[in-house]
Amino acid sequence: MTGTLRISDPAEGVRLLTIDRPTRRNALDRATYGALREAILRAGDEGTVRAIVLTGAGGCFTAGNDLADFRETDETGQDSPGLALLKVLAACPKPLVAAVEGHAVGIGTTLLLHCDLAYAGEGARFRLPFVNLGLSPEGASSYLLPLVAGTKRAAELLMLGEVFGPGIAAEAGLVNAVVATGQALDTALARATALAALPPVSIAATKRALRAGHAEIVARTLASEAETFHALRRGPEAQAAFAAFFARNAGR
Repeated sequence: MTGTLRISDPAEGVRLLTIDRPTRRNALDRATYGALREAILRAGDEGTVRAIVLTGAGGCFTAGNDLADFRETDETGQDSPGLALLKVLAACPKPLVAAVEGHAVGIGTTLLLHCDLAYAGEGARFRLPFVNLGLSPEGASSYLLPLVAGTKRAAELLMLGEVFGPGIAAEAGLVNAVVATGQALDTALARATALAALPPVSIAATKRALRAGHAEIVARTLASEAETFHALRRGPEAQAAFAAFFARNAGR
């Protein structure tokens, strides 16, 4: 256990990373971003780890970035702990498998674009509320989401920022399959165990080949999106949206 991140090895060759901030619906603060980044880097370097599973505790994947951190106006896009995590996800040499239950908001949805496999419970709820908060897309979603979902679906999800279910997430290429509520982690662990049993050199070569054609543009998009995102974050529309959010949730 590392603060708000639980780290375990539930099967041979499988590293399980569980976001554990139940009182905040597993929202990602700076410490959790840092712990995730370090854990993924470490798993990528360890020869005994052949697949990584990412999930959230308490039947919730993650409510996205902790908005308390967004009220800080000094941080630039390139300083963002979220960007640091996304870069590591995009470059991870080992298979990444996500298990989604409950809420997957903001980066909780966009990071799925950097996972090799993802599975969602029937009760999962996704949302990309960037525009609603006076922000703009992140996680290279402005490039990767149209690539897997098509431009019309990507525009709908990113511009309107409405809640959508796992069926749409599967149609949009964000997850591989929808499973019974509560079964996403078991499914992800089974797939990760299958991956871990295969020749690691072949798995690594296949992952490199699948991503080689997009690696440079993904890196550029991550950086450019981060600059725009954090410029807007410091602006009056976003700060007003954050203030309204905290006013609505005061005392909860």
